[in-house]
Amino acid sequence: MKITAPTKFAFRLRQYFTDHLPRVRGMSAHTVHSYRDSLVLFLRFLASQRKCQVHDLEIGNIEPDHVLAFLAHLEEVRKNGVTTRNVRLAAIHAFFRYVGTYHPEHLDRVQRILGIPFKRARQRVIEYLERDEIEAILSRVSRASRDGRRDYALLATMFNSGARVQEIVDLQARDLQLIRPFQIRLFGKGRKERFCPIWPQTARVLRDHCAERQMDLRSDVRIFLNHRGEPLTRFGVRYILAKHLDRARADVATLTRKRLHPHSMRHSTAVALLRSGVDLVTISQWLGHASPNTTNRYATIDLEMKRRAIARVKPVGRSNSSWRKNQSVLEWLETL
Repeated sequence: MKITAPTKFAFRLRQYFTDHLPRVRGMSAHTVHSYRDSLVLFLRFLASQRKCQVHDLEIGNIEPDHVLAFLAHLEEVRKNGVTTRNVRLAAIHAFFRYVGTYHPEHLDRVQRILGIPFKRARQRVIEYLERDEIEAILSRVSRASRDGRRDYALLATMFNSGARVQEIVDLQARDLQLIRPFQIRLFGKGRKERFCPIWPQTARVLRDHCAERQMDLRSDVRIFLNHRGEPLTRFGVRYILAKHLDRARADVATLTRKRLHPHSMRHSTAVALLRSGVDLVTISQWLGHASPNTTNRYATIDLEMKRRAIARVKPVGRSNSSWRKNQSVLEWLETL
């Protein structure tokens, strides 16, 4: 059987994922997987368009029109939103930026691909849970079963810490400090480490959870497991939150109007901290934001704070300007 040598494109792809991203760039495994998923989708689409196998593709086969067709396929066929479309394009940009440094003969093609712009996405209103809504959800979690007690510990920790979903599913026993001062250690984007204080009530719930699971708090075992004893995934957390949201919606009318997901718990923590008088810089550090500018959006979404602000402002009285005879329209407008 004849064994063919890998193409230049295949060689570059392998080097990109095995050496450049993890070793040179120091990207986390989650980032590498995200880039991998985007390029797998793109290569499969490209091979189907060219009616060939993925291993037959070469750098010279890929044109900007192919990338544009792929992006249109994501939105029109796969029904992906603009945000997902832009994430896929960012991964393609990153790979071809790397290709351009090793293959200057393809620099013109690479530059034209890098010139494909991101699409402007409509900014959705950030949905978050009010404190009474969170209490309603937690109160309806049945703690009679082992899974119910896990769900309660999971949701309480998410609200207390404002952790990202991936940070929560990655949480290990050795990351917990359940003696004073109570805190947990989180690893965010780029493996940035931060410590988050937790309430005594949350520490007690986590202590009971770990004791029931017979976890050694010095070990690297994951805190939150599914019913098969395997670490929870992001999709598992989404399912757990959705399940308890459905139960709470029957009694809490405001929940029926909200589009909620696990990241909403993080937004809820930020709004609760803001209402408590915590400054934005501290909230930014609490949530592990790379820049305080990311945190500034929370200052614009809390309607209750906006209502209190407008109540402190003296209302503007009605204008007494009236139309005078022989007065031009422009002169009248200037008197308003």
